[in-house]
Amino acid sequence: MDKHTSNVELPVGLGLALESYNAMDYFYSLPPESQQQIIDQTHSMQSKDEMQAYVQSIVRNTLK
Repeated sequence: MDKHTSNVELPVGLGLALESYNAMDYFYSLPPESQQQIIDQTHSMQSKDEMQAYVQSIVRNTLK
């Protein structure tokens, strides 16, 4: 993750989920406001499965 720079602090669970879907580059290509919106959504997530499903939905929506 060294090649990524941002002013937002990425939660570990989100980072792991983004890595598992090879979506880290996509996340860091977003404007800081969009990155923060994604991070804010993760604060209510209670499980790894919930986080994975959320990131998968983000990835799916980018492919449309």
